[in-house]
Amino acid sequence: MEIKTYEELIDWTRQLHAHLARSLHASAEQAADERASALLDYISSHEAKLEQAVTEFEKQADSKALHTRLYDYVNHTPIESHRTCDTHYADLDFQAIEREVFDFHDQVMDLYDALIGKAEIPEAKSLLEDLKALEQHEAMRLARQIGRMDDI
Repeated sequence: MEIKTYEELIDWTRQLHAHLARSLHASAEQAADERASALLDYISSHEAKLEQAVTEFEKQADSKALHTRLYDYVNHTPIESHRTCDTHYADLDFQAIEREVFDFHDQVMDLYDALIGKAEIPEAKSLLEDLKALEQHEAMRLARQIGRMDDI
């Protein structure tokens, strides 16, 4: 997906969360390890909810910021994604799943960080800061829940 505006960036982020949710769900069905399967299922539902949150965020965002051109995106390494479900998570253990999912969220937050400093209008900067805050909050919430699961 070629990203030209902040609106397209948000839509791309939503699609990444949706893709991750589908991949994790499909992996949960294939995982032999019950504990890993439960984790995959939980994170899948979390990612689906995050996809919905990003959708709502996009609906409520400042239209001036949404339609602003995003010139510096091409200078940031894109996040790896595939259009088909990726079920490699089924072969991972609990800790490896956790590392990969948090790496995904870190990449999204790093992208927002890189773009915040380059935002040309205050509305765009505010939009990116809000998106980053959403990602951070959800990553922290997920970390707490996974920590509880790991304790069991």
